Amino acid sequence: MLAPWRVAQLIVRELEKTVVARLRRRAAEQGVSVEEAHRRLLREVLLRRPAGKCATFKDFLAAMPDVGDDTIFTRSAAENRPVRL
Repeated sequence: MLAPWRVAQLIVRELEKTVVARLRRRAAEQGVSVEEAHRRLLREVLLRRPAGKCATFKDFLAAMPDVGDDTIFTRSAAENRPVRL
C-alpha cells in the first residue's frame, strides 16, 4: 500500500477512440477534467461493493424486498410430522 503522501500514476495506452470520446463527454457533463473523470470512474467501479454483497447481516436483511406477510410459511396440522429427540 502506498504511503498517504505518495500518489500513484496510471498511464493507459491503446484505448479505442470511442472510449476516449465517452470519457471526454462524461467529464464535460460532470464539469471536470478528463483526468478527474477517469479517477471518478475508476473509484466508482473498483471501490463499490459487488452486487449482492452486504457489509453486515443487518444490511442483508434490510436489502431484502418487501413481498408481503409470512402467511405463505404457515403449515397445516396435517403437514406436521413427529420429531425424534
